Amino acid sequence: MVHVCRTAKQGALDALAASVPGRPGHSAGEAALARAEAEIARLRATVTEQAVALHLHEGKAAWD
Repeated sequence: MVHVCRTAKQGALDALAASVPGRPGHSAGEAALARAEAEIARLRATVTEQAVALHLHEGKAAWD
């Protein structure tokens, strides 16, 4: 019984050591791409918000 427990524990530790962080089924490249796309969306929203604030602060330029 002790041998079975040691074998199971060692198998679990080996599997844990071989595992890769991240979501299962996604490669590191896919995870990096998802993070980059999220950052692009966040930056796009920030730039849009700043453009609206600038437009409201300075107003629309007159037609000369």
